[in-house]
Amino acid sequence: MTTFLIIMHAIVCIAIIMIVLLQTGKGADMGAAFGGGSSQTLFGSTGGSTFLGKMTTIVAVIFMLTSLGLAYLSGHSMKKSIMPDQKAPIEQKAVPAEPEKSSHSEPETSQPAKPAQAQ
Repeated sequence: MTTFLIIMHAIVCIAIIMIVLLQTGKGADMGAAFGGGSSQTLFGSTGGSTFLGKMTTIVAVIFMLTSLGLAYLSGHSMKKSIMPDQKAPIEQKAVPAEPEKSSHSEPETSQPAKPAQAQ
């Protein structure tokens, strides 16, 4: 199901790009804006809606539905483990490592050094 939606979404994306690029812009009728008689009609000089306008609406709705479907499936999918027989590893407690002793440090003594007494 997810693979079908991804393929459909990609096809709809390409279709919406092509349909939008095929449409003429609103600036194509600039001559009509300066006194053209057909620009004063209710829907403009092109009429109610063109075939490409209707196709843009249909493809945009399909794009929205595939987007919502993919979002739903990605959030609510049951992911199976690629290793179903293996148990999850137990978290190990972090044990602090002992600091390394360098060869330049003073040798350790078993008794703390006594302060020198004044004579």
